[in-house]
Amino acid sequence: MNPTRRRFIGIAAAASALALAPFPARRAAASIAPTTWQGVALGADAELRLYHPDPQEAQRLIAQSLQELRRLESIFSLYRDDSALSVLNRQGFLDNPPADLLRLLSVSQRYGRLTGGAFDPTVQPLWKLYAAHFAQPGADPDGPPAAAVAQALTRVSYEDIALDSGRIVLRRPGMGITLNGIAQGYITDRVTELLKQGGLERALVDMGEIQGMDSRSAPADWQVGLADPQDPARLLATARIRNQALATSGGYGTAIDAGGRFTHLFDPRTGRARPLYRSVSVMAPNATMADALSTAFSYMPLEAADVVIREHGLRAWFALPDGGLAVRDAAS
Repeated sequence: MNPTRRRFIGIAAAASALALAPFPARRAAASIAPTTWQGVALGADAELRLYHPDPQEAQRLIAQSLQELRRLESIFSLYRDDSALSVLNRQGFLDNPPADLLRLLSVSQRYGRLTGGAFDPTVQPLWKLYAAHFAQPGADPDGPPAAAVAQALTRVSYEDIALDSGRIVLRRPGMGITLNGIAQGYITDRVTELLKQGGLERALVDMGEIQGMDSRSAPADWQVGLADPQDPARLLATARIRNQALATSGGYGTAIDAGGRFTHLFDPRTGRARPLYRSVSVMAPNATMADALSTAFSYMPLEAADVVIREHGLRAWFALPDGGLAVRDAAS
């Protein structure tokens, strides 16, 4: 996935100010200096912090994690012509697809149904339309013509991804998939699981979305900052996560036009490229869910998002257009 297309992650921007520090209740465990790695995952800043008494073993686990990251990038990246996803988009079908691609597309369809179509991985035709429009000299600053948007929407439908263990087929001609709204969360979860299987008890995994892992009998909290979309150096709020994940979606930082009016976050139902909120952050049991729902909530009224939040016991932060902040949870 091209770095110029990635969503700007407010969590990561604010995290350094807080150093993602554990609360002092677990001082003895916190005395273990973390073994860290920083780099890029699917075009987003990424970081691993492993708390292991043996630094060499921690480095081995980091190496395994990076191997898993690269393997998954070879499946999900749109920035690589040879990725499984790029081949699927180019051909309209993919034989013998990787299990991870099948799994993530199946999960994507589930979130599409859960959100009434607000989450849909087949919005790639909208990206192509808007990108081509604004690449033209003298492009209409109001965006592509309504007829062109309507035509692109005929190729957007998560329900028209046919999944079989031996084949994936895009049923509509001209369809295309982007996993920008869910793949970073999925990779975060897969790396977290790998670390658990390796015997690690405590780590912070940030592959574009954040997972705070602590499998000890008395786990500690992590404190994470949520950046102000208008001023990423300023925090809108802080959140405590304990064996949970946190993801942020926002149009800021990813404008598709010179005027900054249109973003890379698309409403799959209308073709709109201007989210309802400046940013949305979601805390969920896993990063895949947090990533997908922060994307979907960007185009869902608060009342509609509340239904999902209550049903799944989530917590979410909506940075409102007027500069305010709406915090919703299962009790709201």
